[in-house]
Amino acid sequence: MSTFVLHLQGGTQYERIDDAVSFVAADGSGSFGLLAGHARFMACLGLGLARFRAAEGPWHYLALPGAVLYFVDNALYVNTRRYLHDPDYRRVSAAWRDELLAEEEKLRSVAESLNRLEDEMLKRLWSLQREGRGAA
Repeated sequence: MSTFVLHLQGGTQYERIDDAVSFVAADGSGSFGLLAGHARFMACLGLGLARFRAAEGPWHYLALPGAVLYFVDNALYVNTRRYLHDPDYRRVSAAWRDELLAEEEKLRSVAESLNRLEDEMLKRLWSLQREGRGAA
């Protein structure tokens, strides 16, 4: 069975799988699969799950917030901000859902803080403008 090297590269983590035989993911045009010996290939993945299989092993699942794939010289480079990797689909799916929910909560909190800051800045500008008119 022909294999290729899979490089999983996140902002704070790196894994090298020397005996990958298959990689399946989806980009904007749909699902695709890569096998050893594939021609040079590049794709941008959106938020979602991908999977790969190593020789003589089960499928492994990757949860990605988006990634750039590059296949060259029988090696696949998966570059992303972060990723979750687990051979158990349920576990990686649940962990990903929990992380996304936590991230959404943080983003909501940041958005609320920015709205409050904007309101206070507008109040201050209005106050400064009124003070400027009264002095003139």
